Amino acid sequence: MKLLIVSQHFYPENFRINDIAFSLAERGHDVTVLTGLPNYPKGRVFDDYRHGKNRHQTVEGVKIERCSLVGRGTSLITFGINYAWFAISATLKAKSLKEKYDAVYSYQTSPVSMSRPAIAAAKKQNIPLILNCLDQWPISVTAGPINEKSLFYKILYRFSVNTYKQADLITITSKSFRNYFENVLKLPAEKYGLVYWPQYAEDTYGQCTKEDNGVYDVLYAGNVGPATDVEVIVKAAVRLKDEKKIHFHIVGDGLNLPACKEIAEQAGLSNITFHGSHPVSEMVKYYSLADAFLITMKDNQVVNYTLPAKMQSYMLGGKPIIGAVNGETQRVIKECECGYCTDAGDDEKLAQFILEASKDENDTKGMGQKARAYYEEHFNKDRLLDQLEDLFQNLIDRKKGGN
Repeated sequence: MKLLIVSQHFYPENFRINDIAFSLAERGHDVTVLTGLPNYPKGRVFDDYRHGKNRHQTVEGVKIERCSLVGRGTSLITFGINYAWFAISATLKAKSLKEKYDAVYSYQTSPVSMSRPAIAAAKKQNIPLILNCLDQWPISVTAGPINEKSLFYKILYRFSVNTYKQADLITITSKSFRNYFENVLKLPAEKYGLVYWPQYAEDTYGQCTKEDNGVYDVLYAGNVGPATDVEVIVKAAVRLKDEKKIHFHIVGDGLNLPACKEIAEQAGLSNITFHGSHPVSEMVKYYSLADAFLITMKDNQVVNYTLPAKMQSYMLGGKPIIGAVNGETQRVIKECECGYCTDAGDDEKLAQFILEASKDENDTKGMGQKARAYYEEHFNKDRLLDQLEDLFQNLIDRKKGGN
């Protein structure tokens, strides 16, 4: 198949769409990615992509076409400009692409406007569009300062519904999304599919080992932003600062990293290390260092619907998972029996669970094994890619048949 993937974020940024594209190319498909200029997470376009550089690339067999883009910056205003710029710039680029494709795949994180260039490409070439939804719109904006009763929200609602309606098939990354799409957006599964297609983890996460250094190392890896509530982990570290055997590791970057560092500095912590952001290729050394993984999220109806991608990475890593999170993530941890989980924001209980886990350093309860087994049953990469190929082929055949 000749596939066009549209994603605002792509290599060298660290998003799972990288592995999806590279894996599809490895399977023999002709893959092109239409994307912007890398600037995540710091909000400034990477130096190697400024001033017209690297607009056309081929990486691991995937052709990359980049449209112009301004960095997302660090404010809501610059975020908005960044999102609107991609929607417009990539749409113009999509309409000018000369190659003919069999199908378009929209990797929609947030906002939903990043799917508009995929819609333009699908319409221009009269080919099917799969929209992979990782974030629900417009309800996602209520995690920020926008109220559901506002006029702006009502405009976003109409825009979001119109966008989703352009897809031939919508795939969802959390089973909880289906209720929202059917009952709030009025998009029935009979017409739009709403096929559950969860995220998987890159193979490298399954290559981690276990290091015995005499310390119980707990690791958080991922975005350090408003929704992830990493501050709760730092507060738990404050509670455990006298436990010399326990050490916290934060691998990642984001808007809330300075606040997390400030909490640690004010408390005079020596039991926490901030490692900064690292590419997926380097993560195996941090996963190998960990005795247990940490996951935290804000208590928010939108956040609670989602299963963060780091959960699949943690599970493939095969070690206990300790969380302060509600909703879908807490449900999975308890169903899987792969760790400990308290409610979002509860740093006291989180600290207690970490201390309890440290007393079973060898994981005699087999939580890590249960996590890995659950991953293989529900998030196996090869099986999910097989399913995605089938979805593409069925839509292509249907389109050619005139249905």
